[in-house]
Amino acid sequence: MIRCIASDMDGTLLNHELKVTEENKIAIEKAKSQGVEVIIATGRSYAEARYALQEADLHLPIICSNGAEIRDEQGELIYHASMSREKAKKIALTLSELGIYYELYTNKGTYTESRELGIQILVDIYQSANPEVPEVLVRQAVEERFSNNGLIKVTDNYEQLFQDETLFINKFLAYSMDNKKLKQASETLANITEIAITSSGKENIEITAEHAQKGIALEQYINEKGITLKECMAIGDNFNDVSMLERVGYPVVMANSDEKVKALYSRQTASNRESGVGKAIEAVLSESIK
Repeated sequence: MIRCIASDMDGTLLNHELKVTEENKIAIEKAKSQGVEVIIATGRSYAEARYALQEADLHLPIICSNGAEIRDEQGELIYHASMSREKAKKIALTLSELGIYYELYTNKGTYTESRELGIQILVDIYQSANPEVPEVLVRQAVEERFSNNGLIKVTDNYEQLFQDETLFINKFLAYSMDNKKLKQASETLANITEIAITSSGKENIEITAEHAQKGIALEQYINEKGITLKECMAIGDNFNDVSMLERVGYPVVMANSDEKVKALYSRQTASNRESGVGKAIEAVLSESIK
């Protein structure tokens, strides 16, 4: 019997327009009405995750920044696993030396040193992944992320953030269309101890503290609820989902998953464009997933 469902957001719960479909919403509400815990597990910051859920009028606990935070339905912080400032400075230096754009996820929000560069990089990435979507719509969605709603803050210098003792570093999200650069960054960063390096797409790498992973955070959350991992279903599409997919009793991958991730698991649902999360939830609620 499934007592908890954990779903990734981008490429999973959200469709190609970065929206929660009505089918997904209905299935989530149905699961909740049957007493199933439903939690989001995302690489997004809390603010960005909440923004997407509020648009769909969904109220759910959220594992944020790949597991650096767990927030309850009211947004209260119930778990935190940030990295040390020394590690953060080493990571920042490595990325800067390689000329890789990155954003800094913290307990006070997400920061960038260049709004314009961040917009252009994400437009290129989304356009590459969704060539059939007009660029004007892609740019509109990206610029919304950097608009005055506070999802992304601009800082003159990351160094001043590292000096703020009230600020905790949750995650680095580094983007590049140059896969060789990302590979070099990953190999160099692997020499830094007590950090985790993963990816939510071929154009990025994500760096967190060693214990800030979706699977670890999910286990922390369900332990407080008296739920076992065998009673959990996790749904994801990429490498930063593997830490939870490999732990739960019912791992499900999206049809649009990275092929290497898809090859690891036998249970597969429809793509994020086809409300794959909703279909997976309906299937498990009716016990059609074995």
